[in-house]
Amino acid sequence: MSQARSEPPKAGQPADEAMRLHPFYGGKMQTLPKCAIRSFADFSVWYTPGVAAPCRAIEREPDLVFEHTNRGNLVAVVSDGSRVLGLGDIGPEAGLPVMEGKALLFKYLGGVDAVALCLRSRSEDDFIRAVEMLEPSFGAINLEDIAQPKCFRILEALRARMKIPVWHDDQQGTAVVVLAGLLNALEVVGKPLDRVRIAMVGIGAANTASYRLLTACGADPARIVACDTRGTLHRGRGDIEAQQPALAAKWAICRESNADGIVGGVAEALRGADVCLAFSTPGPGTIDAGWVRAMARDAIVFACANPVPEIWPSAALEAGARIVATGRGDFPNQVNNSLCFPAVFRGVLDVRATTITDSMAIAAAREVAAVASERGLSAERIVPRMDDPDLYPRVAAATALAAQQEGVARLRLTREQLVARAAQSIAAARGATDALMRAGFIAQPPEA
Repeated sequence: MSQARSEPPKAGQPADEAMRLHPFYGGKMQTLPKCAIRSFADFSVWYTPGVAAPCRAIEREPDLVFEHTNRGNLVAVVSDGSRVLGLGDIGPEAGLPVMEGKALLFKYLGGVDAVALCLRSRSEDDFIRAVEMLEPSFGAINLEDIAQPKCFRILEALRARMKIPVWHDDQQGTAVVVLAGLLNALEVVGKPLDRVRIAMVGIGAANTASYRLLTACGADPARIVACDTRGTLHRGRGDIEAQQPALAAKWAICRESNADGIVGGVAEALRGADVCLAFSTPGPGTIDAGWVRAMARDAIVFACANPVPEIWPSAALEAGARIVATGRGDFPNQVNNSLCFPAVFRGVLDVRATTITDSMAIAAAREVAAVASERGLSAERIVPRMDDPDLYPRVAAATALAAQQEGVARLRLTREQLVARAAQSIAAARGATDALMRAGFIAQPPEA
């Protein structure tokens, strides 16, 4: 089993390189013109006095802002740094390198311009109001690394109040890739989604959204057993019921899932389960090999904690798991939000969608799964590679078409037009980076 290995010997290398190269480049993003500047005389067109004409046009017809400005290709990556993956509550300044990294992925993988915005706010209401006020300047909002349970309330409030898409990648992005990977994993082992027993280890942002998307896609909530640090979720969890409305999403899972009323902890939830979806405390050892051994035949284990999975793939495989996925790129089957979020935003921007519905997220997940399926599925290949040239244009088109079907798109385009537009945007972004590197305007990194 080629998945069976221990921690990679070079696990510290990316951190060392990051400390060397971040100060060398002074960050990862910059602003460059997208219009022709033939001479200084062009400034009278792009700025005063010429700019007054498009300003008046937009005043008369506000939607023209999408044609006369970059708003239609601009996303705000907004965080308060209260729950940065693997780092915890590190604050807005310390979270900024992560948000810049997200903006980099938006541009290179999706051709989407993104601005990192870290807010110094402990107030949920202030955060919501600050993001709300950004709407005139952006085509969409990506929320990032916000602690739960406030992340659920922030997302819900902003989706209700804003007329542009608002997406919390730790919830929706993770859920899309989980659904895509699980659909393909179930195809490999020959089990239907509506009949499998699913154990969820950890019920934070990722698994709460995964629960919602899985059940919307056909998974039976009665066959899902979720666990938090106090044990399984069920109707008898008075500690959760007492914290309403703060834990509304969690209490809904208590009421809808676990029809058998399984009580206990992770061991009890995993016993006889077909699938384990773990987004919990980093391991190893969070999930015991003996618990995996007690799962159903051909078990599927997603151990997605970072930086160390809840159980090493080698241990899960030796305990009888058929398929193992993690959140890391140095093992097969990486459950990585980057497989979907640049394409989802590319798609919603290209049709000027007003929101991102669960149906749109499911369409994106099915397309991610389809790309991998067409390349050939196996126990070690249930999700596509990030460098697959068809992945992002196809997922963008699938998302945009779903937006049109849902009635939340301002523009209507064919699948062929959407694929071509996305491919062109992505090629332009990568081509510009390559050209700047060739010209020396982006310096080659110095030798270590």
